Amino acid sequence: MRKRTLKRGLTAFWWFTLAFLYLPLAVVVLFSFNAANSAASFTGVSLRWYYQLMGNEEILSAFANSLVLAITSSLIALCIGCLIGYGMYRHRHRKLGWLIVLIYLPIVLPDIVFGISEMAFFVQIHRLTGLLQPGLGTMIIAHVTFQIPFVALIIYSRFVGLDPTLFEAAKDLYASPLKRVVHFMLPTIKPALISAFFLSFTLSVDDFVISFFTAGPESATLPIYIWGAIKKGVSPEINAIATLMIGAVAIAAIMSLLFSRRRHA
Repeated sequence: MRKRTLKRGLTAFWWFTLAFLYLPLAVVVLFSFNAANSAASFTGVSLRWYYQLMGNEEILSAFANSLVLAITSSLIALCIGCLIGYGMYRHRHRKLGWLIVLIYLPIVLPDIVFGISEMAFFVQIHRLTGLLQPGLGTMIIAHVTFQIPFVALIIYSRFVGLDPTLFEAAKDLYASPLKRVVHFMLPTIKPALISAFFLSFTLSVDDFVISFFTAGPESATLPIYIWGAIKKGVSPEINAIATLMIGAVAIAAIMSLLFSRRRHA
């Protein structure tokens, strides 16, 4: 009897937690289809706000910036993080505690501290050399710096899960270093690479604080646009933008999870 009561209590707590997490998102999605001009009341279902988004050049520009920023930074972080992850695996038997700390530091560091430090660095470089003017370029660099640790740890965990004798077998079969990379390493860690890319993409699309501190006047992303527009009040148009972002992040997260499961299979 006690076990059954405990099980029901845990089940109820589970559903309550899910409702607490996702009901606010559901409200945003619901009111994005609101036919009324105000988000205060729901009068009917309409796609008018989505059609209005398609004709708003400012929103389309912010969307394009978000897409370019996420894809470019994710690809760069994937290349650099893959090399770091493999290096951590190759030298895993050495005492590299300081390297692990450096890898984890950008993950645990508060975003506002990271964003301010990036902004101060870019401003000083621009003042001294005229380079790195705040804009999409500085945002890409900033995003790469906080995406690399996630990629490196995912790739490292994949290499750790491999049988070390596979590397020796490739050498015994007279495979050159290039052939080992092309025909053995890349196919083996392919699910981890795809998972790391989608995770980096999700982090980039979702980021506001670091983007805000490193953006230029012509490089606003969707989160920055929403932050500026919400000062005038929450409108169904803002709900529509948020719904599209929720969908994009959810798809990327699901893809990352699916490839991560394949990686551990």
